[in-house]
Amino acid sequence: MGAAGPAGAPQDRGPTAAAGCRMRMLALLCIASLWLGAAWAVPAREERRKAEKLNDDLELYDPDSYDLTLDNYGDIIDLSNYEELYDYGDFAPKVEVGTLAPRPKNPVALPTLGAVAEPMNPQPPSPPAPIPAQGLPSCLLCLCIDTSVYCDDADLEHIPLLPPETTYLYARFNRIGAIRASDFTGLKKLKRIDLSSNFISWADADAFHQLPSLQELLLPQNRLTALPELPPSIIRLDARLNRIPSAGLRHEAFRDLKQLQFLHLSDNQLDYIPVPLPQSLRSLHLQNNNIQTMLEDTFCDSQDHSQIRRALEDIRLDGNPINLSLFPNAYFCLPRLPTGRFS
Repeated sequence: MGAAGPAGAPQDRGPTAAAGCRMRMLALLCIASLWLGAAWAVPAREERRKAEKLNDDLELYDPDSYDLTLDNYGDIIDLSNYEELYDYGDFAPKVEVGTLAPRPKNPVALPTLGAVAEPMNPQPPSPPAPIPAQGLPSCLLCLCIDTSVYCDDADLEHIPLLPPETTYLYARFNRIGAIRASDFTGLKKLKRIDLSSNFISWADADAFHQLPSLQELLLPQNRLTALPELPPSIIRLDARLNRIPSAGLRHEAFRDLKQLQFLHLSDNQLDYIPVPLPQSLRSLHLQNNNIQTMLEDTFCDSQDHSQIRRALEDIRLDGNPINLSLFPNAYFCLPRLPTGRFS
């Protein structure tokens, strides 16, 4: 009986070993579950902490004490998740392809399908008020101020019809090519005509003679080859920078102009000084012509050595081929010698 005990010991050890293996497996499973639970608990605790902080912030928020400045802008407003909070695609306006304008909010404004629009019958425009024929062209093309007409640089090819009360006409820098007597018919009050810098190559002989009040006639920088007859009221004639030869002046053209004071014919093609010159003359400009000689009595009366022409103080003969020193007796009545070459 005593020998049987040792012989049965191995039989009792088998069940004990199996139980030990089961205990070890349970221990390993417990350790694994604890590790996984700890791993899952970290994000849960973080989320719980954020929620608790948000609740605390909401409880402490006081609208009356909210003060947003540049210093606390980053502390009060957190824009890190701003794009996650707002989806701008939801706020974008819906645009229908093919529409030119948004639909009206008021459905009454929409026309009913099938309705025919009533034909519009606009009232015919009322005819304009009649404008007097006198003065119409010039005051539409030009600027009329009181009795002055300004037509400078207006691309004119002829002189427009002027109002009968016109006293001053300025038509410079145009393309006027000719002057007709009919251009100034009936202008009894016209005092000044300025046609500088045009293309005037022709003027009727009596274009200005019928103007009883004309005092100033300005025709510089044109293409004139002849000078028309001038009225006796003329005081200033400026025909510089033209193409007028001596043959383009009437015989004794300035004798009867008792009020003429300024005669400017420089930069033309004159061969001699036009004589006789009226006693009223104060300024004579004949520079840059082709004058080569003069008479003894061009300026003074050679038979009356007591004569003195005090008014004629400005004589320009420079730019001409004439040698003024060859005519020493021609200047004795003048207060000043002419300007020119004396050698």
